[in-house]
Amino acid sequence: MSLTVQVAGKSDIGCVRKNNEDNLGWDQRLGLYVVCDGMGGALAGEVASQMGVELVLDYFREGARTSSYPEFGDAPAGVSLVGRRLTSAIQRANTAIYEAGQAKQSQHGMGSTIVCLMIQENFVTIAHAGDSRIYRLRDGVLDLLTQDHSLVMEQYRRGMITLEQAEQSDMQNIIIKALGSEDRVEPDVQDLIALRNDIYLLATDGLTKLVKDDAIKKIMSNSPSLDRTCEDLINAAKQRGGDDNITCLLLRVAEEPWYARLASFLRGGGQSWRNSS
Repeated sequence: MSLTVQVAGKSDIGCVRKNNEDNLGWDQRLGLYVVCDGMGGALAGEVASQMGVELVLDYFREGARTSSYPEFGDAPAGVSLVGRRLTSAIQRANTAIYEAGQAKQSQHGMGSTIVCLMIQENFVTIAHAGDSRIYRLRDGVLDLLTQDHSLVMEQYRRGMITLEQAEQSDMQNIIIKALGSEDRVEPDVQDLIALRNDIYLLATDGLTKLVKDDAIKKIMSNSPSLDRTCEDLINAAKQRGGDDNITCLLLRVAEEPWYARLASFLRGGGQSWRNSS
């Protein structure tokens, strides 16, 4: 069975912020999908998140063109070749963002969260740093595939506070791992199996802090299309105050019919999209 991916993505400024520091992009020919949430305020956050998306996409585009994927940093033990390449792409982006922040006073301290998903054949590899999230809806069950790299969630994981205390803490915005914060970053990387009808959600915390998992599951299960699901998720966050930028990128894994595979092969297949709103 050959699988294909249907995709939709949207980013919204929300109800309070004056600019959008989120960015998203994808390249279906590569099977690569990226969401970033900028930090640092004003234009610095926008710059960092845009660099994160562009540099990760460009790393794989250059690699596909030259058949060369330079290694940056050390990947976690036991991950796939794709996982090692995602680690290198994220580390390269981290270095570029860190150096740009050091070089320009107006961008000093800028950074960005990042979540990446790459799907090839029946395999999915995810990588992330920060508190943007990846969910998977499979057979009616919504699973959170990432863990937030934030101070309060680290305290929760260590048993220092309850989940309710973490959700109400004034320190929710303190991120302990992100692009550009330090000269090196070690993303979390996982290899997974893709199944037909899986739906993956890549989202920034402007959605996930306001819309709880049960509400996300209900919207993902009931909306008639991926485009409508994006709209419904964003509207749900805005109805709850929309105090941050809101970005979601949705993928549905489907079985690809033979005639679609032939058409894709004949035209060189794929779609590329990048956002910097």
